[in-house]
Amino acid sequence: MIEIQPTELAAIDGAIILDVREDHEFAEVRAATAVSIPMSQFVDRFDEVPVDETLYVICAAGGRSAQVAQYLEQRGYEAVNVAGGTGAWVAAGLPTLSGAPA
Repeated sequence: MIEIQPTELAAIDGAIILDVREDHEFAEVRAATAVSIPMSQFVDRFDEVPVDETLYVICAAGGRSAQVAQYLEQRGYEAVNVAGGTGAWVAAGLPTLSGAPA
């Protein structure tokens, strides 16, 4: 499985970041451009996953996102795990949002 560092990901214009943490985690803090599809809802919401795009999957620390990235790869998607997850994103001082999404 391919992994990317948060700083490398932040440099990619238009990257699709799928945040697979639960809603309360997503509301607390998230990468500014992340889209929420919690791991617990992922199979039910699979039709929301963009097709023919590289997907950068993020969670809190990298474990759940690695599982989802593997799931996506098995279905023919190009998926990249974000090493260190949102914790590493925040620690790197990259743009974040908090609160419930609009």
